[in-house]
Amino acid sequence: MAHVYDRKAPKQAANLSVNRDLLNAAREAGVNLSAVLEEALVEKVAAAKRERWVRENSDAIADYNDFVEEHGVMSDGTRSF
Repeated sequence: MAHVYDRKAPKQAANLSVNRDLLNAAREAGVNLSAVLEEALVEKVAAAKRERWVRENSDAIADYNDFVEEHGVMSDGTRSF
């Protein structure tokens, strides 16, 4: 998957509100909060970008699907199954 951010960018402090019991449990378990947040953000940002791309290109996708439905694809004659 392509990177959704510059991995070499400097770290920046952020203030967050987290359920106290969950935070304590994470600390007791030795969970690296910064790493978990970054991993979750990468997934969310990538998903948001994919969803945006699909929305922005939905007309072209529909047009292509209509074309294929009507005309097929160029490789139809070369399939072996």
